[in-house]
Amino acid sequence: MLGLIAVIAVGLGFAALLLLVRFHWSPLQSLDHAVADGLNHQVAGSSAAVKVLQQISSFGGRVFMIGLVAVVVAILLIRRRPRLALYLIVTGAGALVLDPSLKALVGRLRPVVEEPVAHAPGNSFPSGHALGSMIVYGMLALVLLPGVRPRWRPWFLALVAGIVLLIGFSRIALGVHFLSDVVAGWLLGIAWISTTAYAFRVWRREAGHPADHLMHDGLEPEAAQDLRPAPAEGPVLPHPWAKAAEILVGWVLTFGLLYLFGYGVTRWNPSWDDGVPRWLQTFRTPALDDLSWWWSKAGDTHAILAISLVFCPLALALWRQWRPVLFLALTMVGELTLFLTSAAAVDRPRPGVEQLDGHMPTSSFPSGHIAATICLWTAIAIIVMARVRQPWRWIFPVLAVLMPLGVALSRMYRGMHHPTDVLGAMLLTAAWLTVLWWTVRPNARAVTATEAALENRQMVVA
Repeated sequence: MLGLIAVIAVGLGFAALLLLVRFHWSPLQSLDHAVADGLNHQVAGSSAAVKVLQQISSFGGRVFMIGLVAVVVAILLIRRRPRLALYLIVTGAGALVLDPSLKALVGRLRPVVEEPVAHAPGNSFPSGHALGSMIVYGMLALVLLPGVRPRWRPWFLALVAGIVLLIGFSRIALGVHFLSDVVAGWLLGIAWISTTAYAFRVWRREAGHPADHLMHDGLEPEAAQDLRPAPAEGPVLPHPWAKAAEILVGWVLTFGLLYLFGYGVTRWNPSWDDGVPRWLQTFRTPALDDLSWWWSKAGDTHAILAISLVFCPLALALWRQWRPVLFLALTMVGELTLFLTSAAAVDRPRPGVEQLDGHMPTSSFPSGHIAATICLWTAIAIIVMARVRQPWRWIFPVLAVLMPLGVALSRMYRGMHHPTDVLGAMLLTAAWLTVLWWTVRPNARAVTATEAALENRQMVVA
């Protein structure tokens, strides 16, 4: 009864705000404009503050949150929790419907501030970022809560609440929403989550499960073992300080190899090293320019990070081990730091041809795009080949060859790298992955997804 009263109160609060905005209640309008103007004066003079706010705001963007929910739904399906996955899909779909419908109904214009620092399309009420973040992060908290240790649950919920509050604040500070838009989004989000959570609890009761405390035990407490990332795994690195020292020594030796090779080819500068980009330049056409741009994008930071952020949680869901995730994370962190330090130390100029990507902040040796692509797909192939028995596993070694080849050709075609820069990227990958292979042992105790699920069920029974 108390929960029902709370939901009704939240719903009435949203309805009151909607009516006050719809009929232009002057005290609310004065408050909204005062807050918008005050924050605009604070933010407009600092480009750093604007960038931080825009980054925070991006965590409430539709593309990011749809991707986040899609990954979690995939994890739940892998862990055989379809009921929770369906809850996320249905609840998330509500956010996609409620936001544009209410914006069209109310038709409120966005704030007009003295010094605009950001722009957003569409109407203002309610805030889609506030509504979406409340629904998405709220429903994820309810779903994942059973997998969090009891003593950490208050901190976990506080973290989720903090993210939602920061996203809402960023929309007001950027001048794209009024205070009432954000508060309305939060209230409507709470009402929608509460409604779908109640329906889920009724569904569970009809299936014979007890009704547990929602904010303490989450939506499905019996899913705790499946929601924990690696419930049966022991220490990933039994001697972490010794392993860290080994990895650091390997990093230094890899940097030394890169510097010696880069110094040599920069001073030698063979004629054919510039000749290959010049030769490729003769084949340039608008269609090949576009194709090379897309291939080049497959190796840039955003694409590599996106693939890593999708693969790591799926690998954790399938094999219930942190070791492959640690291996991939160290691979990419090491690649980035080795590339940046060696590029700064060698300081090799770009090829003497027209560069389609314009001036780049880093030097030519080694190619960061190619090194990142080789490291990513080679590490994924190493992880998958030891844990998958089906014939389709050979897709990943093929990708480990085709993806770097396409990126390498595109980067030289676009005049951004020499062939020896590509060799430097290959040297980086070979040396660094060898270091991590012997220190992290990514395939130690490798199990298939079926074997990992069986071990987990045996633990639950025991």
